[in-house]
Amino acid sequence: MQVFKTIEPGAHTLVQDLGRFGYQQFGVPPCGMLDKDAGRIANLLAGNTGNQAVLEITFIGPTLEVLWDTDIAVTGADMGLTVNGRSAGNWRSLRVKKGDLLVFKQAARGCRSYLAVTGGIDVPEVMDSRSCYIGARIGGLEGRALKAGDIIQGFDAPPLGEARQLPGEFVPDYGHEIRLRAIPGPQDDYFDEGLERFFESAFTVSHQANRMGYRLTGPVIAQRSYMPASIISEPSLPGGVQVPPDGQPIVLLAEQTVGGYTKIATVISTDLAKLAQAVPGDNVRFVRVTLDEAHRAYRERSAFFKALAAMDLAAGGDDPAGLSQRLAQHLIQI
Repeated sequence: MQVFKTIEPGAHTLVQDLGRFGYQQFGVPPCGMLDKDAGRIANLLAGNTGNQAVLEITFIGPTLEVLWDTDIAVTGADMGLTVNGRSAGNWRSLRVKKGDLLVFKQAARGCRSYLAVTGGIDVPEVMDSRSCYIGARIGGLEGRALKAGDIIQGFDAPPLGEARQLPGEFVPDYGHEIRLRAIPGPQDDYFDEGLERFFESAFTVSHQANRMGYRLTGPVIAQRSYMPASIISEPSLPGGVQVPPDGQPIVLLAEQTVGGYTKIATVISTDLAKLAQAVPGDNVRFVRVTLDEAHRAYRERSAFFKALAAMDLAAGGDDPAGLSQRLAQHLIQI
């Protein structure tokens, strides 16, 4: 089913789902939505309960012509979405009709928006995922970003009975001061004063920030003088914080498989969504936590999504405060 025609593709618009797992040993990174929180919520608001593919829209959004009556939901960065010239807003579902024109502008806050459509976006699965990996030209639309003229297919699905919205108190605030919880290691023994400086200092997101990782600038993080400058290349995971010879940290994201730089710390998975919404010039601080604290944060976030999936998010005539209270009660019961 044809859902959208791409009039303007935007800066970097990709098809992504939750990721491609189990293939790193073959040099294929997980890819997937960088801000999984926003992507998952977009799917829930669109009435999708599984791992449906969405559009990940980076910094400057596309212009799309609607080819089929359907429901959509947009979350993440505020890109001033308009439908036929009228402001539409984020974090809620929206009924669109054939011939409507969706226009996304430049992100006002945050970096990435997520557009979900009821039923999901239909592209071929490659290694059990629809996620686009441009490095290998696989997944998504022919393994590339959207271009003008692309037709985006979707799955046939019944429309939503009522519009849905996320209670405002659960909408993240994409500020310019970001705190990332991190666990020291796995090569924290390569550092002495450098480890303390890492957790005490503020860093700035550089212009070298993409789906592979974010380079930060700030105080030089020096290794122990007698330790080797690098390690034998080993598997890399999202959240690993590499320290290359120049002493400027790199936080790895979804398109890296191996690396030979020492990793001073690992950002907990729960906090990677915050970094996915950072833009050059934002400030980053790392907060030291234990493995138990990281596990607790993961369980709490999982409980939130379990409760959200169980909720009736219908927005029509519903009191947002009452909806928030019911969501909070679901969290208590889990």
